[in-house]
Amino acid sequence: MKNIYDNEKFFEKYSQMNRSKNGLAGAGEWSTLKPMLPDFQGKVVLNLGCGYGWHDRYAIEKGATAVVGVDMSEKMLQVAQSKTSSNKITYVHDDITKINFEDNKFDIVLSSLALHYVESFDEIVNKISHYLKSNGTFIFSVEHPIFTAQGSEEWNYDSDGQIKDFPVDNYFYEGKRETDFLGETVVKYHKTLTTYLNGLLKNNFQITQIVEPMPPKDMMDLPGMKDEMRRPMMLIVSATNN
Repeated sequence: MKNIYDNEKFFEKYSQMNRSKNGLAGAGEWSTLKPMLPDFQGKVVLNLGCGYGWHDRYAIEKGATAVVGVDMSEKMLQVAQSKTSSNKITYVHDDITKINFEDNKFDIVLSSLALHYVESFDEIVNKISHYLKSNGTFIFSVEHPIFTAQGSEEWNYDSDGQIKDFPVDNYFYEGKRETDFLGETVVKYHKTLTTYLNGLLKNNFQITQIVEPMPPKDMMDLPGMKDEMRRPMMLIVSATNN
């Protein structure tokens, strides 16, 4: 199945988003994620769902010795390659759920807003637990279970077109959700908070931090940002493997 990010029309719209044009500084969650990141100095890093490669280049800037970025989208990787000058970064075109690495290969595994596209969190965490070194760090962000539960990811509006509330429904029915993103139908997989957290614990991870990022103060004047205080949109979790 063709990756949605390789759809010409969709990718063109995606490339116009604030986070696409301005990189990490344009991502609302970056000010929360940045202080949660481990020390990259001398580390070997894997980025699952690397997109444009912003986090890969950041890791190298902060002293990582090697970074492997994996993404299913050819278009994403083309942009990542064009923005990358370091030979310490390797980009791999593959499915993050199917790719395999040798055991104890990486010091850090990170994934930014990619794992809600994956059907089984437990399976991918099990794989990560093998190719992460002992006491290695796994840090990821996903769309929050409250945000993904109902499926549409849209506000409810009143008769005057004003936001009324945000629907949360079918929370405990995990699985496939179809949502409209940038005018295209995108498939994601809703998981409960229990699934995310227990998935880590079952696979011998120790959870070190959990944050539901709020919009940073310097973005509050951007359209729609104040409304982001009404419900969580993202979840960031960091863990170390035992």
